[in-house]
Amino acid sequence: MKLETERYSDQVARLPRTGRHILAQCIDDAVVVYQAYRPAIGQFAAQHKHFGGEFSLSRMSWIKPNFLWMMYRSGWGTKPDQVVTLAIWLRRVAFDEILRQAVPSTFAPAAYSDERAWQRAVQTSDVRLQWDPDHAPDGAAVERRAIQLGLRGAVLAQYAGDWIIDIEDISDFVAEQRPLAQAREYTRLLTPREEVYPVRDPETAARLALSPGEPV
Repeated sequence: MKLETERYSDQVARLPRTGRHILAQCIDDAVVVYQAYRPAIGQFAAQHKHFGGEFSLSRMSWIKPNFLWMMYRSGWGTKPDQVVTLAIWLRRVAFDEILRQAVPSTFAPAAYSDERAWQRAVQTSDVRLQWDPDHAPDGAAVERRAIQLGLRGAVLAQYAGDWIIDIEDISDFVAEQRPLAQAREYTRLLTPREEVYPVRDPETAARLALSPGEPV
């Protein structure tokens, strides 16, 4: 497996406990994001290193840079149609472009002058952003918020092909770690190593409503 991992107990000790932060694994010019699918879609993507086959470009597709948020949503790979977990190495410039185009799913007064301005942005953007409670490995909610990004239209088409560097099926790793997560054996549990992703464009950071850096 290509992912860099570390013990969850080490990771949780150094990451912010509260606030809105994008947690992700970055390797050189790539950012890892996660999705979970039924075998027909997931296995095709892992084999061909792009999305195709039964993958639909007409529906919004949500990506998650935070591994544990993906595990919460997929029940550690046990929910129907989410049994194949994919790690997708996305070009960093593409991830930054996705963030630049992201519009909140709900009205954000700090980012838009009024609801009409926000509604116009929603109609014209191909990217939605949503902040939800992050979760511990056992599924318990934590104070920190986790981001997920919904892609559609031209952005989804680029994501499905040209923007991808590599795709790996990490379902075996998920299955190996699942019982440790359920038993809360956090000194043995391995998760992908993640850091707070730096958003250097002030306008993008403001629209995402990111929290400033905080001591852990």
